Amino acid sequence: MVNEGKGRDPMRVALVHEWLVRWGGSESVLQSFSSVFPGAPIHTLVHRPDPQVADIFPPTRVLTTVLHRLPGVAGYYPVTLPLMPWAWRRLRLESFDLILSSSHAFAKAVRKAPGALHVCYCHTPPRYLWDLHEEYARGSARLLAGPLLAWLRRQDLAAAQGVDVWIANSRFVAERIQRIYGAEAQVIYPPVDVDAFGVAAGGDYYLAGGRLVGYKRIDRAVQAANRAGFDLIVFGDGPERRRLERMAGSTVRFVGAVSQDQLNALLAGCRAYLFPGVEDFGILPVEAQAAGRPVVALARGGARESVIDGETGVLFEDDSVEGLVRAIDQAAGVPWRPDVSRANAERFSRSRFEAEIRRAVEVALGNR
Repeated sequence: MVNEGKGRDPMRVALVHEWLVRWGGSESVLQSFSSVFPGAPIHTLVHRPDPQVADIFPPTRVLTTVLHRLPGVAGYYPVTLPLMPWAWRRLRLESFDLILSSSHAFAKAVRKAPGALHVCYCHTPPRYLWDLHEEYARGSARLLAGPLLAWLRRQDLAAAQGVDVWIANSRFVAERIQRIYGAEAQVIYPPVDVDAFGVAAGGDYYLAGGRLVGYKRIDRAVQAANRAGFDLIVFGDGPERRRLERMAGSTVRFVGAVSQDQLNALLAGCRAYLFPGVEDFGILPVEAQAAGRPVVALARGGARESVIDGETGVLFEDDSVEGLVRAIDQAAGVPWRPDVSRANAERFSRSRFEAEIRRAVEVALGNR
């Protein structure tokens, strides 16, 4: 059992998470970690939760770092990036036998006691350091250049040395862990609440969205709608929204941030979900399939692992507006089966994720 240590003493487990501010895919992973280890404290850099985060993670269970004490830090915590390795190393976790971290920045930098086990669930090596530096290097991220970028990369590599067992959220990320850190990683796909979605027949509009940032390439979906004249609904908010609204034609509608219930309804009513960017895994394509809807996705990144080309959607290779338009035309001619999409989404259920995490920790402890 993963909740037992050697002899009769209970195993002491610490959960480590980058920050708890707003709900997202990494917070969903932490929710499952908390279910597998219900008594484990949660250590995080900053705890300024939105209502959904506050409801799921009681403040009595959350412990913070020195960064949390900075006045108003919830509004600017990303720019404290150079301080994050130092803040994590200051944590005193020597009393724990198992550290389970959820990391996409520097949470993996925590120190452990000799003989303790650190299992890192890696959502991605930091993109802004290794892969998408130019994309992120806008606004305050312009500071990530030259000597500071080189120093942060060294800090990231040093932090990776403290991890005993790596778990990646996709094969795509596992390959990057191997390339950047020289480590092998087991793949456990992240949890998706597929039961929250009912299988639907869909409607006449196409759907795209999420956090409106450059690398998600929502601009490709907007330009495709302008060119082909189809109805497109874009949900979500972010720094790209104004630029996207300026380029949008009359068939494109922006609805802003949506609740989970509103998202479920949008997915149920769409003709297909458009996913033109490259992501480490991508929860939304799975949610669309859980609703029985096909996905039109660029054949890069995690979408190659969650979408079955020709069965639950269309994967296209041509990374251009024209390539997306052709893929949408192709999808329009296919008699998609909602039950097949739903069955594929079931592969990514929360219960499956928690069982696989529990088994991975048991195996890692057994190999000590």
